Formats: sequence, C-alpha cells, structure tokens
Amino acid sequence: MANQTTVEGARAGLDHPEVRHIGVADLRDALAKGIDDFRSKPSHIVFLCIIYPLVALFASRLTFGYQVLPLLFPLVAGFALVGPLAAIGLYELSRRREAGLEISWQHALGVVRSHSIRAIVALGLVLVAIFLAWLVVAWGIYAITLGGTPPTSVGHFAAQLFTTGAGWTLIVLGNGAGLLFAILVLTISVVSFPMLIDRDVSAMTAVQTSIRVVQANPRTMAGWGLIVAGSLAVGCIPFFVGLAIVMPILGHATWHLYRKVVES
Repeated sequence: MANQTTVEGARAGLDHPEVRHIGVADLRDALAKGIDDFRSKPSHIVFLCIIYPLVALFASRLTFGYQVLPLLFPLVAGFALVGPLAAIGLYELSRRREAGLEISWQHALGVVRSHSIRAIVALGLVLVAIFLAWLVVAWGIYAITLGGTPPTSVGHFAAQLFTTGAGWTLIVLGNGAGLLFAILVLTISVVSFPMLIDRDVSAMTAVQTSIRVVQANPRTMAGWGLIVAGSLAVGCIPFFVGLAIVMPILGHATWHLYRKVVES
C-alpha cells in the first residue's frame, strides 16, 4: 500500500509539476543563456534556408499583383504564433548542452524520434490551426474596413491604411485581434514544447502546465511576450534577415525559461 502511494505520488508529480514564481531578472538570464547557446551552435543558416524561400515566394506573388499585400503584416506577425513549434529542435540542443552532452544537427532533427512526438505533432497542429484562423480573421477585418478591394500598389495601400478612417480602424481592430491570438498562444505554449522534449507527458499536461505558469507569473509572462514580439519586429528589419538570428536565440532562451519556471 505504501509503495502504491509512492508510485501514485510520483505520477502526480509528473502530470502536475510545481511551477515557480520568477521575475524580470530570470527573463534576462534566460535570454543571456539563449545567446550563449546560439554562439555555441549557430543556427542562422538553417533559419535563412527556411525564411528566405518564404520571402521569395511572397515577393514573386507580388509581381503578379498586390492581392496578397494586405496579408504581409499578418504573415509576419504569425511568426510569433508558430514560433514555439519552429524552435522544437533548438530546445533539444539546449537540453543536451545543459546536460553536458554532445550536440549536433542530428540531435536537433532527432526530435522526430522523441517519446512525445505524437503530443508534439498534436500541439503543433493546434498552433497551425490558430495561425490559419488568425489569417482568416485578419483578412475579414481588411474586408470590412477597406472593402477587400486589392490595392493597386504599395503606395496606394499605405495611403489607404494611414490616411483614411477605415485604415486606422483596420489598424486598431487588427492589432487588437492579433493581441488576443498572441495571448492565447503564449498561454498554451510558453513552456509546452520544451516540457514535451524534457518529459514523457501528454499534450494536455504540457498545456495545463503552461497555463499554470502564466497564471502564477502574469506580469513576467506578459513581459516575455513583449520581448518576443519586439524581438521579432526588430528581426524583420531589414528584409527579414534579422529573424535568422532572433528566432534561434528566442528558441534557446525559451528552454532556459522553462527550466526556471517548472520544477525539475
């Protein structure tokens, strides 16, 4: 009976790990460690190989018309929504480096053999669905404010956006909707994917833990969200090249944030 109680207690500890209260100093330390991991295993080339084909595809589409121009900002903002999934291999590299193990790109790609791969895929599909929902909402806001008429040029679109009442309504509604989507993703994924890499738990357990982390540290997690959003915005200048550095650093830093806020 005593042994059964011990086993049940251990299982409960895995399913409902304790979460810590952290502060701004912890965020700074997580970022510093993320930068250190990036210097140890630079990954900007890999992200350039992912980012620039997407940029080239979007640019080539613009050459045939400006119908997709209103989706430029929603697509860029969407990096924050799918970022936790895109950085999945970086969490594994940071985990191995923290443990003093050998690290290589084979280990980053090895997450496909993870014990939690089904949960990772399931949660990843949730983020992709949220990203697609955000694009639909963003286009809907554009349609009801500026009428959904495709702009004839970049200058025409900018004039519509910044010199008309409908354009400013689009900016306010679009940013408000984007904030709600960002809060949703932050709440369910701030530590979910690192936890799935680290532990043999279900996607639901990882999401519940992430929610409890945000509940225990609302101001600190809001600060982390602002850091992520601001870093991605800066990374888009110029021509998205900065994302190849910003995204890996944020990915590594997220692992260290997880380690700080969730009990081992």
